[in-house]
Amino acid sequence: MSLREVRKLKEKEEGVVILAHNYQRPEIQRIADFIGDSLELSMKATEIEAETIVFCGVDFMAETAKILNPDKEVLIPDRNARCPMASMLSVDLLTEYKKKYSEAEVVLYVNTTAECKALADVICTSANAHSIIEKLESDVILFGPDANLAHYVRKRTGKKVIPIPEWGHCPVHVSIGVDDLKRARNKYPNARVMAHPECLPEVQEKADLVASTGQMIKKACSHNEWVVLTEREMCHRLKTIYPNKKFYPGKDAVCVNMKKITVEKVKKSLESHVHEVNVPKDISKRARRAIEKMFELTL
Repeated sequence: MSLREVRKLKEKEEGVVILAHNYQRPEIQRIADFIGDSLELSMKATEIEAETIVFCGVDFMAETAKILNPDKEVLIPDRNARCPMASMLSVDLLTEYKKKYSEAEVVLYVNTTAECKALADVICTSANAHSIIEKLESDVILFGPDANLAHYVRKRTGKKVIPIPEWGHCPVHVSIGVDDLKRARNKYPNARVMAHPECLPEVQEKADLVASTGQMIKKACSHNEWVVLTEREMCHRLKTIYPNKKFYPGKDAVCVNMKKITVEKVKKSLESHVHEVNVPKDISKRARRAIEKMFELTL
């Protein structure tokens, strides 16, 4: 199945839009109507007038789109495209911490299940986490599920940020070590290093820039060569936007769950409208309040 055939099929399907995360395969990015990071896609989902959203990403992203668009049909091309980090935080663990730290405000990374979002005061992304926490009144913050992003936020806010769970992480980003960064610097001496805040603290400390994927796109214009420490497809995205600049993956870091989305599966979504994403109304209503609080604090 060629990309041209999928594009023609989408044109026939009125009221359908395809959203894709920056970590999607290059061919998926080429057929998407909009490509972005978690914050961009969350905000885009509120602007879409289409009746059907085909979300090329992992489960929590499609859930977020459904929460923000309860009356729209949201489809995920592969039901098994799940985020391992999101599954690291359970409702039981979050409830336990909320009882233990009753004075704390709960800020959850968008990489969480809808059930956990429903228990949060506010949701955040890697792009706006520290600015949101700075605006909250409490000096004690329960933050989950990424302990590395919690470290990044703690350094920048000076607040007591308690990670839940203590070991929460993205398997892709923690696979990138300081040795990978050093090798990349030696191989590309003229390049600066940009790292995602889901990377280990020691990697963050040695990078020239720590940024979300959306921030990477905005700031890549400041230099001609970059080593990119995040999922490898981010290099494709950056090269597409800045064809005259050079981008090198610091490691061949692959999110296998993102790669479960294929052109053939997108075609099936368009043709058969399979794998619809649904969120119970009570959970959706409470989770939406936390997401809208994020928008309010971001503007």
